[in-house]
Amino acid sequence: MSIKPTAPRAGFRYTAQRPMGQSAEPGKAGAAPSRWSRQSAARIIAALLLLAFLAWCAYAAFGPAAGTAQALPAQGALTLAVFAVAIWLWIFSPVGDTYIALGAAVVLVLMGVLPEAELFSSLGEDTIWLLLAAFVIAAGITATGLATRAAAWIAAGANTPRQLIHLSTGVLVATAFAVPSTSGRAALAIPVFIALAKALADRRRVVLALALVFPSVILLSAVASYLGAGAHLITSQILTASGHEGFSFAGWLVYGLPLAFVSSHLCAELVLWMFTRAEDRAQPLAVGIERLQEHSPVPLTGPLTVGQSRAALLVAAMVVLWCTEPLHQLHPAIVALLGSLLVASPGYGSVGLAKALKSVPWSMLIFMAATLTFGTALAGTGAADWLARRVLGPVEQLGAAAAWVFTILVVVISAAAHLVVQSRSARSAVLIPLVVSLAPGVGVNAVAIALASTAAAGFCHTLTSSAKPVNLFSEIESIETYRPADLLRLSAVLGPLMVLLVLAFAFWIWPAMGLPLFL
Repeated sequence: MSIKPTAPRAGFRYTAQRPMGQSAEPGKAGAAPSRWSRQSAARIIAALLLLAFLAWCAYAAFGPAAGTAQALPAQGALTLAVFAVAIWLWIFSPVGDTYIALGAAVVLVLMGVLPEAELFSSLGEDTIWLLLAAFVIAAGITATGLATRAAAWIAAGANTPRQLIHLSTGVLVATAFAVPSTSGRAALAIPVFIALAKALADRRRVVLALALVFPSVILLSAVASYLGAGAHLITSQILTASGHEGFSFAGWLVYGLPLAFVSSHLCAELVLWMFTRAEDRAQPLAVGIERLQEHSPVPLTGPLTVGQSRAALLVAAMVVLWCTEPLHQLHPAIVALLGSLLVASPGYGSVGLAKALKSVPWSMLIFMAATLTFGTALAGTGAADWLARRVLGPVEQLGAAAAWVFTILVVVISAAAHLVVQSRSARSAVLIPLVVSLAPGVGVNAVAIALASTAAAGFCHTLTSSAKPVNLFSEIESIETYRPADLLRLSAVLGPLMVLLVLAFAFWIWPAMGLPLFL
């Protein structure tokens, strides 16, 4: 069993897809425009818009209003120019995301917008160390096969497709606390999916539903944990840099886990309703642990190994320590480092430290560090405040309705942004500084709206290129999963539902839990 090579990277690209049924051959009547011509047209239009934006920033900084309170500071104009060029390159260029982010950060330093110490210190942020240690712990847990075994045992207890789908959903939500990235969780879940798909080879529609549920739930349930996505840490850091209170592991858990649970099971039920028939759901399943073992390389029977028992205890201890930080006063990053030392310790751990460090996505950590400097620059130079007031400022004129309209716009834009910027961390780096700057002016709690924006950004299911888990599950060798049309069909319903669900939490549920939306 193997996975087909995926896209060169899990970043983001503009991709124009030919409508089904249209010919791509040039010269034929009715032929659709070639992919090259559509991409080129989009690239040229975006480049013209970029030039217009740069000219606008230059006029605002050095035009007739220069030196007044309404003018854009010169350093703010430089920051916006670098940031806009970086976004254009992220979307349209073949250059790696991390290279672009790091290059843009260096340019800000060279132009004097950021001091060198700010760039270098970003790599030493506690969030970077927290993620680094969490990846080492995840490598140790994965090496024991504990997650695969637990998921298989739970799935084997299902008697109907609905039970199987929802039990699998529950397991996938729980993995948000063990593996600190959606792509890592997808890689962990693929062996379980393959075993289930082969055991249910004669139930095509049930396999399709499972193929859609696994990546969808992985993406939606990331909001359950502070470590579920790098965007969560970026959001918290930007809030702190802007003078607001950031999130702790326990604080994020309180607000994120209920949303993750509801959205994940809602998505599972939606997939069942849209992609299976009544007779599929009514027909009993016969998936025993022995049948799953035939298609799984991980031993699924017998007592837990010593490594698996230790991994289970470690995960439980880590979550408890992170949630009880006010009692013991140990920083979450220190707790994670202690856990990583334990999981990699000679004689006790399940993986060597050198091997675990090789599994760490260093490119992602450097990308996070670079984007953190963006947030600092946007906030420190006044660029975020100026741009937010120019773009969303008219909302302030709506009086009592301003806060409601602003919240709805932020959630809708955050959910739709994956169509343009297909990295969750980059979306937070772009949106959160603007949202946090404008929120107090319209009577909205910056912490609450930042959480709502980050949660809405968890919806990124529209295209196979929208997120790495979606891409991974679309190309599994010897198993037919889903087509792009299936994703579009699901997203057409799931997208609006997710927007409404996040708004419901922001307007009513989170305030009832102690996080008010309105000031």
